[in-house]
Amino acid sequence: MAAARATRSSCGSRPGADPLAGRREVDVPSLVAAAREAHPRAVARALSLVEDAHPALREVMAALAPHTGRAHVVGLTGPPGVGKSTTTSAVISAYRRQGLTVAVLAVDPTSPFSGGALLGDRVRMGEHASDRGVFIRSMASRGHLGGLSWAAPHAARVLDAAGFDVVLLETVGVGQSEVEVAGTADTTVVLVAPGMGDGVQAAKAGILEVADVLVVNQADRPGADRTVRDLRGALALGARAEGEWRTPVLRTVATTGEGVDALVAAVAAHRDALGPAGLLARRRHRAAREVEALALDAVRARIGGVGAGDRLNRLAAAVAAGALDPHTAAERLVAALGPGPPGEGLSARR
Repeated sequence: MAAARATRSSCGSRPGADPLAGRREVDVPSLVAAAREAHPRAVARALSLVEDAHPALREVMAALAPHTGRAHVVGLTGPPGVGKSTTTSAVISAYRRQGLTVAVLAVDPTSPFSGGALLGDRVRMGEHASDRGVFIRSMASRGHLGGLSWAAPHAARVLDAAGFDVVLLETVGVGQSEVEVAGTADTTVVLVAPGMGDGVQAAKAGILEVADVLVVNQADRPGADRTVRDLRGALALGARAEGEWRTPVLRTVATTGEGVDALVAAVAAHRDALGPAGLLARRRHRAAREVEALALDAVRARIGGVGAGDRLNRLAAAVAAGALDPHTAAERLVAALGPGPPGEGLSARR
């Protein structure tokens, strides 16, 4: 497969700029055909359409939809400084040794100046720049609390349709919001570092609930054994049905590659344990979240449309004055919106 690293960092539309400024026409059939062949420029262009919520995006996604569902989507998340990018790079190498092609979607903090990905094209993964079986793209989180940008699920579909065997979603990692990755990935890998605290803290952070594989990275540091014990002890307290997947706790030293092959094997074992039915159930849940998010985007866009903002302000004033209850106000606002134009939703965020 011909794939390569994207050299364009994700910039999207700058705050306050005309969202249509500079947008060129898109030859959708040619773009889709080239993207399905994993041509780097075509894949990068399709991802740009996703980030920019381009008017042609709906047509592109419709053409790509029949070709999705083949890639194994793996989420890698964890607190800042745990070594996610180094681990991601090591995991890429492990998959490439198996002959698998890999696409990486790295969600970075948003630059307050450009609105784009602050860390650009992930210099820490530079060793894979010349590998035509690897495609790496940064996307901006745009302040989204869970670390994943709103466009990430759609971008993952593009990479899936491009024929990559594995799609890695590496996220910003913001503590208690790892749950968002679980809704986007087939398998969620949560990284922690020695000394992160006991199993109770991990449970409070929601880590145990979302992790399909737990990894104590930097396992050559003091405290690694205790962290592993704490996590395993906390997992043992959870109720598990017979035959249900049991989350393993692994040790890695990503800088040397130690334990990475075992991590990749655990990810494969999780997919095997899910089986076709379990995988389909996860993907249906993910699709439901996508559809819901797009529908909510469409509603928000119409609420903020011409006249709707004034209507919302009047209803809010009535609620604040005690003349109206919030439920009735919401019903009136939704009823006043009426049917929207065809195709509304995908381009609501600009």
